[in-house]
Amino acid sequence: MTGHPDPLVYLDGAAVERLSADLPIVDLVHETLLAYARKEAGLSPETALRWTTRSGAAARSLILPAWAGDSYGCKIINASLGNQSLGRPRAAGLIVLNDHETARPVCIMEGGRISALRTAGVSIAAVRAVRDLTKIERVAFLGCGRQAEVHRELLAAACPGIEELFLFDQDAERAAGLAATWRAADAAAVTVVENPREAVERAQLTLAVTTTTEPYAELDWVPAGGTFVNVSLDDAAESLLLGCDHLFVDDWDLVVDDDHRLLGVLARAGRVSGPGTVAPEGGRAVDAALPALFSGGYRRTPAEHERVVINPFGMGVQDIAVAAAVYERAVARGAGLRLAR
Repeated sequence: MTGHPDPLVYLDGAAVERLSADLPIVDLVHETLLAYARKEAGLSPETALRWTTRSGAAARSLILPAWAGDSYGCKIINASLGNQSLGRPRAAGLIVLNDHETARPVCIMEGGRISALRTAGVSIAAVRAVRDLTKIERVAFLGCGRQAEVHRELLAAACPGIEELFLFDQDAERAAGLAATWRAADAAAVTVVENPREAVERAQLTLAVTTTTEPYAELDWVPAGGTFVNVSLDDAAESLLLGCDHLFVDDWDLVVDDDHRLLGVLARAGRVSGPGTVAPEGGRAVDAALPALFSGGYRRTPAEHERVVINPFGMGVQDIAVAAAVYERAVARGAGLRLAR
């Protein structure tokens, strides 16, 4: 990004949405993870500030510095589990991009859309690496918020053969509202189910995009040949994480460093070990990290009848790569609000 000194550009949510339209998000996050494995991209440890709101909801602010190629920046993503009751999205944030040469900030942009896009992009890139996307006909969504919407947005292009969508949310009205929206805009049949097990059992692919911190989805819910993407915190129960035929993460170090999510807790307790290691007694080893999976380094191709769990913890390096692509378009089109220094 060298060569863009002044002014500082601000991109609001509407601008980010316009500029990110038609970006090849799935391919972009795929290539960024390969660059990460080649040490052509990287990230620093995240910092987390956590608190309880006056209403009793868990809230946090995460700061994730990262770089991809010549793009350096920081993602600040905040969330409160009480936002749903206020009619607000659970998460919101900002991304700051810096000039490679001078280190001066060159762009501040709304980060919620970027975060949602890269999250969905990683999910689909990972599923693409283990399954034939053209054969996926039945998809379950556990959770009907923003992440469900963006995942469906990218799935529509990646999986043209989808015929049935199954939705579950603890808020029945929210599930019904999303179902109505999708029925009006989509050729696929959309069914709201009464419990999450029914959704998982009926789907080839399950996308868990909730805010739960209580694991509940068991191994025997997932049909033979099913793929379960644990996008959110803790939908996958211990039986599913330990008993699936293939378990993939985005980065093993992130798993080990996490003391909140179940897979990190199991790793720290010595019940799950990293890729390429001997599984602990009564536990398992992670089969591969996504960079190895994407590069062909994982040789044990999942069979059609095997159950696969993909458990990405989320890497700020992909946010920076996507944000940099958005900023490049903004510069080319003269988009955004120029702020005085």
